[in-house]
Amino acid sequence: MTAKAYLVLEDGTTYEGESFGAENTTCGEVVFDTSMAGYQEMLTDPSFGGQLLVLTYPLVGNYGINTIDDESPNVQARGLVVREHCLTPSHFESVETLDAYLKRHGIPGIAGIDTRALTRKLRSSGVMMGLLTTQLAPDEALEELRSVPPYAELALAHGVSMDSECVVTPATPGDSLHVVLVDCGVKRSIIRHLTAAGCRVTVVPMATNASRIRALEPDGVLLSPGPGDPIHLTDLEGVMRELLGTVPVMGICLGHQVIARALGAKTFKLKFGHHGGNHPVRDVATKRVYITTQNHGYAVDDQSLPAGLEVSHINLNDGTVEGLRHRDYPLISIQYHAEGTPGPADSAYLFQDFVKLMAAHSSQAA
Repeated sequence: MTAKAYLVLEDGTTYEGESFGAENTTCGEVVFDTSMAGYQEMLTDPSFGGQLLVLTYPLVGNYGINTIDDESPNVQARGLVVREHCLTPSHFESVETLDAYLKRHGIPGIAGIDTRALTRKLRSSGVMMGLLTTQLAPDEALEELRSVPPYAELALAHGVSMDSECVVTPATPGDSLHVVLVDCGVKRSIIRHLTAAGCRVTVVPMATNASRIRALEPDGVLLSPGPGDPIHLTDLEGVMRELLGTVPVMGICLGHQVIARALGAKTFKLKFGHHGGNHPVRDVATKRVYITTQNHGYAVDDQSLPAGLEVSHINLNDGTVEGLRHRDYPLISIQYHAEGTPGPADSAYLFQDFVKLMAAHSSQAA
């Protein structure tokens, strides 16, 4: 018999469903994602650290779990909320069910609830903390939840960054450009895009100082995505202030926000964030619209941009900043995920643009 599970929100709203995955108790910020596929990538994306992931697509797990789609070594989301999960996946690369995968990683899930109704609630009320449990009654769960620090107070990126440097070489070695990738919660697909473009990549911990990054003699520095509020990354802001203008820099998602703050801009929390694979973004210069993958709860305040920093891309759903450029510095900074290709590969060109920027800068320096 399937165990009963509860999802309790901080306002007391309770959803009763069926447990799958690990049978335990966990809590986090409840966010929804509108993607129709990619649940394995989402679960292992460090940007979902500290969050309970709600999937709006009603059937999840129908193509199982494979050995190639993990974006990091661990499941990063703290829990999974679905309408229905599939116990009989059908795909030639599948090696286990979603249920078994979550059990193996110790992550609880809840199924059998109206995830679209839950999504409507989060859209109207805003994201909130929640507790997912198979062990506590709803009143006990709410009491437990009220003792948990809110998501905004957690310095989550510190917990997902690697501890030591790691070098990744391209498939075809040669006179490759060298990228130092600062790990705030890096996804494996970012490294794959860089090496596919012929770059040699050195991944360094988020706590790496500017002197060490310079000592690695990079042709460019990429600041990765990651979880949480960028306000907790003041040390990294200082590192970027030392590097900006001296070497080409690319920032993605959290990295983009840190760069903006390093240059003097401010960030703010979105009501329910952007999580999905179909967000339209317009390039201000060309007017072209791209369909993008997004996963963030914070954004750069366009009214706070200092002199020299300009908006390069805009979200067509809510008008928020999706990209920045600088009049004087070699910089590519985007809020959305260039490495996320859930069907459309619209944004992959940005890695090629970064390679061109590095090559041009290296030529000028020579």
